[in-house]
Amino acid sequence: MRREPRTDGHPTALVTDEPPPALVTDDRPPTPVDAHPRAWSARTARARFRDGLTGPTAGMAAGHTQANLIAVPADWAYDMLLFCQRNPKPCPVLDVTDAGSWTTVLAEGADLRTDLPRYRVWRDGELVDEPADVRDHWRGDLVSFLIGCSFTFEWALAGAGVPIRHVEQGRNVPMYVTSRPCRPAGRLSGPLVVSMRPVPPEHLTAAIRESGRYPAVHGSPVHCGDPSALGIEDLGRPDFGDPVETAPDDIPVFWACGVTPQAAVTASRPPFAITHAPGQMFLTDTRDEHYRVA
Repeated sequence: MRREPRTDGHPTALVTDEPPPALVTDDRPPTPVDAHPRAWSARTARARFRDGLTGPTAGMAAGHTQANLIAVPADWAYDMLLFCQRNPKPCPVLDVTDAGSWTTVLAEGADLRTDLPRYRVWRDGELVDEPADVRDHWRGDLVSFLIGCSFTFEWALAGAGVPIRHVEQGRNVPMYVTSRPCRPAGRLSGPLVVSMRPVPPEHLTAAIRESGRYPAVHGSPVHCGDPSALGIEDLGRPDFGDPVETAPDDIPVFWACGVTPQAAVTASRPPFAITHAPGQMFLTDTRDEHYRVA
């Protein structure tokens, strides 16, 4: 597994020895005609995704918890559960479904096969498709894991005066594969993936404090400052998401990221998996305060 530069102007991609086929990578933040996405209910957002709307979900459905998705065959489910238990910062589990089920207690009436903006389909660790609907790919043995997402605590950061650069700039959050290995579990292993938000020095304490109150959605940062300490060579070339413009005194702050299971899929090569596309999350009906601790 390595980072490989691309020639089409997009960020670097995490690849194995054989690069994946050309896939959809041009999603942009939604531009609705009726109301700003932050005012949507989670149910409204899911309905829009079901109807074909795609794009990053940062700043959507204010006050509603967002979640990463990974679905694996039942005979890999214990490995995934153990991987999450051993790596709780990047993989905080919010719900696990029964085998074959596409419903979750986190959102009544939602369909995990249709209600995310975009998905990724994996075979033997290779990315083979990025559809907006996975009903044709769904299998009766899939167990789905919904994992906390740092988009959830961005509302708390904003409320404390912390600027959210990628939201301000209409971009997806930048995400990077690090040199830090996760703790292996059964057949699953792989590197930690982090999301990065540039934070002005005067807001750093607030960013750490406010995100730390949401341990179920990654909690406090894993690193602040020099990206090379995580093995990140160039902040301008994220492995997933978009690069963001920073102010001269901004400090790069890194949070554990729910794309980490996708890096484990790439490294460990299970026969099949379905995940969310990075930055395009599942909007739950659960309110953010449900996961906030004093």
